[in-house]
Amino acid sequence: MTDPRPLTRTHLLATGFSDDHIRAAVRAGDLVALTRGVYLWRADHDRLDDPARHRVRARHVASTMPPGAVISHVSAATLLNLDVWNIDLAQVHVSRTGSHGRRTRHLHVHATTWTDDDVVDVDGLAVTSPARTVVDLSRALPLDQAVVVGDSALRNYPDTLDLLPAALASARHRSGIARAAAVVPFLDARSESPGESLSRVRIAESGLPRPVLQHPIVLRDGRRVRLDFFWERHGVAGEFDGAGKYADRRDVFAEKLREDALRDLGLEVVRWTWADLTRFDVVAQRFERAVARQSTR
Repeated sequence: MTDPRPLTRTHLLATGFSDDHIRAAVRAGDLVALTRGVYLWRADHDRLDDPARHRVRARHVASTMPPGAVISHVSAATLLNLDVWNIDLAQVHVSRTGSHGRRTRHLHVHATTWTDDDVVDVDGLAVTSPARTVVDLSRALPLDQAVVVGDSALRNYPDTLDLLPAALASARHRSGIARAAAVVPFLDARSESPGESLSRVRIAESGLPRPVLQHPIVLRDGRRVRLDFFWERHGVAGEFDGAGKYADRRDVFAEKLREDALRDLGLEVVRWTWADLTRFDVVAQRFERAVARQSTR
């Protein structure tokens, strides 16, 4: 679905609104202010999620930028349709050459440099490339958010994997580069959702063996399925349940049948949800018990 165009005060005045009309429409809830002098109709605003609303704001900022500036950091990530799980979207981020950056409530200007390879065109806007965006964010974000956005970049833009070493090298003198250098080798395009990316982080933090991702397996009835996580040596399958208690009853039943089919192959199945990602020691204990059961067979 195409993002709606933001309505500026100038545009509204040109179409017959007065400032009093604009204020009244905001009070009535018909218009929603995205930032000073920039609005969306309520219907357009309410159908967008937070990253999409940020994209609209970023597009507006891009239309006001001087030459030589590019949309960057999390704002670039939203325009590239990367996963921006749990990242602060209050400020639109812009990078430009120069000696000074600045911050306001709704804008963060980064003073930096870039090469032609660091910038791509997204619907006519100058945006940092997926590789540059991943490195910029990995230098600044906690591990969880950095891995989520990085995995999605590798998944959506496969050539990013080959471009990341050069992007890291270009940033070698910037703050946070050690953090980014640790994040990049951990990224994996096979993580299919933020929950799976976070699961990989938790598995590593818990000291569990590294699993194979999206492992194909054939059930006894001939169906081919993929396992989110597979520890072949231990005979354990790991499944991340992103829906949790909100899953449709039919989906829950289908998952139960799938688990039964996996167990019929002699596998142990360990399942976890979003809530478990905040207490992964519980999942690690389930894994250890599953391994113990396999060792007695």
